[in-house]
Amino acid sequence: MSAEPAVEARGLSVRYGDFTAVDRVSFSVARGEIFGFLGANGAGKTTTIRVLCGLLPPTEGAVRVAGRSYADGERAIKEKVGYMSQKFTLYNDLTIGENLDFIASLRKLEPSYYARRRDELMELISFKKGLGEKVGALSGGTKQQVSLAAALLHDPEVVFLDEPTAGVTPAGRDRFWKLIRRVAGSGKTVFVTTHYMDEAEQCGRIALMRSGKLVAMDSPAGLKKSVFPEPVFEFDPLGTLSFAALAAFESHQAFSFFEPYGPRFHAAAAGPEAWARWRPELEKTFRIREIAPSLEDVFIRVVESAA
Repeated sequence: MSAEPAVEARGLSVRYGDFTAVDRVSFSVARGEIFGFLGANGAGKTTTIRVLCGLLPPTEGAVRVAGRSYADGERAIKEKVGYMSQKFTLYNDLTIGENLDFIASLRKLEPSYYARRRDELMELISFKKGLGEKVGALSGGTKQQVSLAAALLHDPEVVFLDEPTAGVTPAGRDRFWKLIRRVAGSGKTVFVTTHYMDEAEQCGRIALMRSGKLVAMDSPAGLKKSVFPEPVFEFDPLGTLSFAALAAFESHQAFSFFEPYGPRFHAAAAGPEAWARWRPELEKTFRIREIAPSLEDVFIRVVESAA
């Protein structure tokens, strides 16, 4: 395996007039890695991906993707990457075969190579209905699998998946992520954005974006450990809490973090002395147990609470 990163950004900035969409972002992604790219809407994720796909030259800084850069020519990066957008982009009124034929013509794929590659990808996604099936008749999950096959048609080294399972059923999401792992296992690099934290858990590393800046990057376990060095607890209310009571707990001196988590709450202790002092009083209102922080807790603390 080459030591050169599959994706590398150095001091990447993108500005539109006075607005900075991406602000001096630097990171690298190894070949064969499943790399998660998370952030709230408007954080700069899609703009960064557009630069990395060869669609938008950076205002400042440099990127290198699969050994190619913008200095190598207009199409240099595009030839090495596949892109699947969060909005389904195949034509519903065409068959699967017609959609793939059209993409192959745009990519100028040699006919015998295209036919072989198409059959390999249909086998990869375990599609049995045939190429004559209309795309509009497929389920949401199957559409996304076909869309992934289309993004892989020209055998790219890096594939960018922008919220690929949005609106797909849990079973469909599970099948799609099995495909992602198979794609990465074949040596391709998968760069994925998602709002589902259970999906983010399956990434080797995760980068968190906020307001155009890269604010944290590590494995899921590493992020949990660094973002929550203090103990984390689950609070299950013993009764109904008023809004005023909840607001008081959010700013309570016993906590450095206090957020709703379904019908319960997750909280981080402000420090051992404060926690020892306040726990007996808190146990009159909550059933308390120590837990490991979730990736959702990390996202809320790093991305949303600081926004």
